[in-house]
Amino acid sequence: MIRLTKLNNEEFIVNCNQIQSIEIIPESKVILMNKEFFVVKESADEIIDKVIEFNARIWDKHKLIKVETL
Repeated sequence: MIRLTKLNNEEFIVNCNQIQSIEIIPESKVILMNKEFFVVKESADEIIDKVIEFNARIWDKHKLIKVETL
């Protein structure tokens, strides 16, 4: 999940696994898998960086989990 900002400065959180594409229109139009979209203040590069950071945090937590087999 990543935090983005709408043009009216309202922050919201989106499941980054549902992002299908990002159009650059000077703002960024984030299009989801269900074809809904949000126009946000963050640039495409900022959104990509947020997704990378989110995935890195998941992998860091994954390393801490130990699975024991019976």
